[in-house]
Amino acid sequence: MRRFVYLLFPLLLSCGCTGVLSWSNSDQNDTTPPGNAPTAATAAADAYLLSAFYGLDDALPLLARFLVCRGSLGSDGMPVIFSREIDIKTMQAGDFHVVLEDGSSGEIVCVTPAPATDSGEFRTILLIGDFGSADNQAASVEIRGNLLSKDQRFNFRDRQVRVTRLEDGPSLVLAEIVPPDDWELGKRATRFPFGGGSGCPDSTRQVLRVVWSGGITKPGGGEVNDVERSAYRVLVKDNGDVLTETSPIAIGDLGDGDNNHELCLDTEAPAVRVTFPAELVTDPREDLNPSTQVTVTR
Repeated sequence: MRRFVYLLFPLLLSCGCTGVLSWSNSDQNDTTPPGNAPTAATAAADAYLLSAFYGLDDALPLLARFLVCRGSLGSDGMPVIFSREIDIKTMQAGDFHVVLEDGSSGEIVCVTPAPATDSGEFRTILLIGDFGSADNQAASVEIRGNLLSKDQRFNFRDRQVRVTRLEDGPSLVLAEIVPPDDWELGKRATRFPFGGGSGCPDSTRQVLRVVWSGGITKPGGGEVNDVERSAYRVLVKDNGDVLTETSPIAIGDLGDGDNNHELCLDTEAPAVRVTFPAELVTDPREDLNPSTQVTVTR
C-alpha cells in the first residue's frame, strides 16, 4: 500500500487532478452529443482497446479518497489503455463496463487519466472501483458510451478487451515515435510534491515512447535505473535495410509514477521493435514482468 502511495499520489498532487481529471460514478450518463460523435463502426481497425490490467485488489489507500474520488478507499485499480489518445471531455465513468468471471458487473467508483497526464499519454485511463477478487476476477472491459479519440475521428463505443489477471505481471503494449516538438531534452524530474517526469539527454537523436499495461518500478518500489536501460533492446533498420539491435542511452519520463517510459536513442535509424527481458520490473503488487516485446507503430 505504501508503494502505491509513492507511485500515484505525488502525480495527483502535481497535476491538480482532484475534481478536474477524475470522473465519479455520478457521471454515469453518456453526455457526448451523438451528433458530434463518429459512428461506433468507424475505422474499427484503428480504434480499439490495447489492454486492461487488474493491478490492485482492495488496495487503494486513504489518500485516494481525497486526491482521486470519494469512496475509493480500499478499492481496486485497473488501467485501461486505448490504441489512440482519447478526448477526455467526451469521457464519463458510465462509458466503461466491467464484467467479472461469474458474469456479474463490476462497480466503477471513478475514472481518471492520472498519473499518465503528459503530452502524448492520454491513452491510459485508470478505473477505480470494485472489480471482483482473486477468486472472481474481472474478465473484460467494454466501452458502452460515445468515447472519442483526441482528434475526434474515432469512436471507441462497443470496443472491448479481456482483462489481464491479478496475479500476472505487466507487459509492453505499445511503442511509438515521439515527435521532436514533444522532446524535453535535459529536463530533470522534479521532486515531491511537484511531480513531473524527466527528459532525455541533449545528445538524443530519436525518442520512443513505450507504454506498459500498468505502472512499473524495480522490485521494492525503486525507480528503474541503468540496469533496466541496458535491458531494453531496440531493433532498428539502417539505409540498407539491415536490422541491428541497440539500447537507449537513457530512459526519460521517470519520476512521475505512470506506465510510460521514453527510450532515448543515439540513432536516427527507424525503430522497428522493442523487447524487454523477464523479471526485472514489477507492478504495485510486486508481480514480476514476463519477457515482452512490441512492434513500433507509425
